[in-house]
Amino acid sequence: MVLVEDECHLVWGDVCGKVWGKRNTPIVVPMTNERQRQTYYGAINLVSRAVHLYERPAGDGGSTVAYLRWCRDLYPDKKLLLLWDGASYQRGAEMQAFLAKENAGLAEADWEVTCMLFAPNAPEQNPIEDLWLKGKTYLRKQFAVNKTFAAVKHCFSTFLRTLSFASAKCNWYWPDPQMI
Repeated sequence: MVLVEDECHLVWGDVCGKVWGKRNTPIVVPMTNERQRQTYYGAINLVSRAVHLYERPAGDGGSTVAYLRWCRDLYPDKKLLLLWDGASYQRGAEMQAFLAKENAGLAEADWEVTCMLFAPNAPEQNPIEDLWLKGKTYLRKQFAVNKTFAAVKHCFSTFLRTLSFASAKCNWYWPDPQMI
């Protein structure tokens, strides 16, 4: 399975802040707690185009390993190839230990989990960045009904899980699924 992966750090300020009024002047919307935060790990399966979301309290080595274990459970009999940006916690000691255990004794061509990096500082290469943008744009349009951060998180994850997502960027990395 080929997955393009990234994390999204949703904060209360993503949905509130300033909006435009009728006279092209910004209207300040009070924010109750800008420090509230939710991390989402997400991946797009380049074959099926399925989106996989996984909520974690933070983006760190432990959460990354937990996410990859979850992905392994989604595809128990498949090798995983992840394309991602290589954030520091994706290259840390916890990830190194996880990969060493998963791929122990295997030749590189037979690894169960392989991680490949996008070019440095090139989020435009990752199709899932478009997904995060769609989710945050949707949130901003729903700001009037999301009065709590719990509602914001629910709105964001529900929208993304029900979205029929298509990105031309997926074709950069995988041919037309009908060719397979």
